[in-house]
Amino acid sequence: MKDITAILVHYSDKAALHKALLSLQKISSRIESIVVVQEQKVSLNRSHDWFDQVQFIATKDSDMGQTLNDTISKLTSSYVLFLQDKDYLSSTVTAESFQLSHPKKMLGNLYRNRSMAIHHPLLVHTSLLKQQRFLLDLQLPFQEARFPAWLSNVDSSLTFSKEELVRQSRKNSSANTMEKLKFVQKYQLKKAKTEHPTLSVLISNYNMGKYVEIAVVSCLLQNEQPDQLLIIDDGSTDNSFNQLQRWSDGERVKVFNKKNGGKARALNELLPHVTSDFILELDADDWLDADAVSVIKKRLADLPEDVSVLYGNLRKWKQLTGDVLFKGITKGTAVNGRADLLSYRFPLGPRVYRTSLLKEKGGFPVVDFENGKLYEDVSLLNQLIKDYRFRYHDFTVYNVREHSESITKNNPAKWKDFLKTLDV
Repeated sequence: MKDITAILVHYSDKAALHKALLSLQKISSRIESIVVVQEQKVSLNRSHDWFDQVQFIATKDSDMGQTLNDTISKLTSSYVLFLQDKDYLSSTVTAESFQLSHPKKMLGNLYRNRSMAIHHPLLVHTSLLKQQRFLLDLQLPFQEARFPAWLSNVDSSLTFSKEELVRQSRKNSSANTMEKLKFVQKYQLKKAKTEHPTLSVLISNYNMGKYVEIAVVSCLLQNEQPDQLLIIDDGSTDNSFNQLQRWSDGERVKVFNKKNGGKARALNELLPHVTSDFILELDADDWLDADAVSVIKKRLADLPEDVSVLYGNLRKWKQLTGDVLFKGITKGTAVNGRADLLSYRFPLGPRVYRTSLLKEKGGFPVVDFENGKLYEDVSLLNQLIKDYRFRYHDFTVYNVREHSESITKNNPAKWKDFLKTLDV
């Protein structure tokens, strides 16, 4: 019975695609259709009759997630078989290798690279895919996160065959690829729940429609959910406020908006709504690892009462056209006073504030310099370091994006002028 649609994704290499398509012949009795989804069509040698049934679909508006969702919504087959990049079926597979007993079950594939094993969906009931759609490109930090993120968000049972069903023709083990794999592997962590201390995430957005949903989704894909996710749009002129509204549930996730007035004013609008013990500030163009909340909460559990700020390391990425490039991890150092703070060689982060002390200081200072629209974090830290300690821990869960639209990056010359305005 022909009951499987094979969907092949991201085959930029012609030889790898050719090999994958030929491998599907081993289960030809089950294949109803074959779909290749990618940005550009790859020409095939039509000497094989098997290739005549291959349908090429270009990504809709260059969005792979939307194209997959639209394609799957039209399928009539019972199952979808996913292959991607360098995947091909093992020579030992048969039509009987692909069996699922229940719509809530799916067959998984283990992608191995060095010491890592990444879970990917292999055979999935089409009905499940229609219910649980893939995230869009604007909601993922990079394409490699698509299938692992989908798995982490679906209520289903993943099983693996005892036999090796899928192989890869070549593996990319570059530093960039390996760092991405380390990131997506965290989607596989077990769900957790820590009652105390409580932690909220605050996001202020201004015209970051390209990136802000990645920040939001990174909070929602945590293995331990934040107690609150509070988002405010600071008078954006792009479509980002409308993008943000789709994520609000009015309870744990709340979205607000205001007239543009700078990040300090925007974050202060959120403070009255915070009910948690601590606050993690997340920039709208950055994103979190999937274990950020659980890692931070563990370090907050025994934090001395006179420590106002917990911080760690930053993982840096450079924004390219349609992708990001890993630049490295910048480790934090101890800040023991104002001199250490003002000579810090990069933004201190991730910044986790003790809520009571932040509110005691009146929130984020709105200074005269640039009408309070620059260096709001340093203004606050400068106030807190006078009376309270900061604590550094060696952990990396915060991802910084370097891109041309960054307000701070576009104003480096103003840093010295800003320092002159800080009160001692």
